[in-house]
Amino acid sequence: MTYAVITPPTVEPLTLAEVKAHLRLDYGDEDGLLGGLITTAREHLEHTTGLCVMTQTLRAYRDDWPASGVIHLDRGPVQAIQSVTVFDADGTPSEVSLEDHLLDGISRPARLWLRDPTAPGRPVNGIEIDFSAGFGDSGADVPGTLKRAMLMHVALMFSYRGAVAGNDQPAAIPSGYDRLVAPFARRRL
Repeated sequence: MTYAVITPPTVEPLTLAEVKAHLRLDYGDEDGLLGGLITTAREHLEHTTGLCVMTQTLRAYRDDWPASGVIHLDRGPVQAIQSVTVFDADGTPSEVSLEDHLLDGISRPARLWLRDPTAPGRPVNGIEIDFSAGFGDSGADVPGTLKRAMLMHVALMFSYRGAVAGNDQPAAIPSGYDRLVAPFARRRL
């Protein structure tokens, strides 16, 4: 399954004030850089764990329905299913009714069950599932352990600011980062 971000987060999990307090900075000369590093730290954490830290809208693309009838969504925590669209052979979309759907958005992966969905006619990406995912709309909704990991990551990237361009971050991961995010990461065997 392929995922695309339809609506990115509108806020970051860390505020500029939190980061500046962590770094013990009291001047504003590097606020722009810090803002970019906060975004980089969140994106890296999301990529590493498969989580959506802040509320955002994603689209999952599937070729067909799973034989079990239960769709697994690997990005979470899933807050709500917004729409499910199935395309016929001509590419005409039709909405699947969400009236009787069941969603377990907390489990990893999240699980979605739909009553009698129609089969896609398009062999590739015949199904689109739009959903919202994330811990919430505020940094206060994010687990403290994940915020601590991001603060450590921002601090390390900030220390490399003269040697590594912002576009090339993250250049390194701080010691202890993996232990902090491990309980939130899904590992495959």
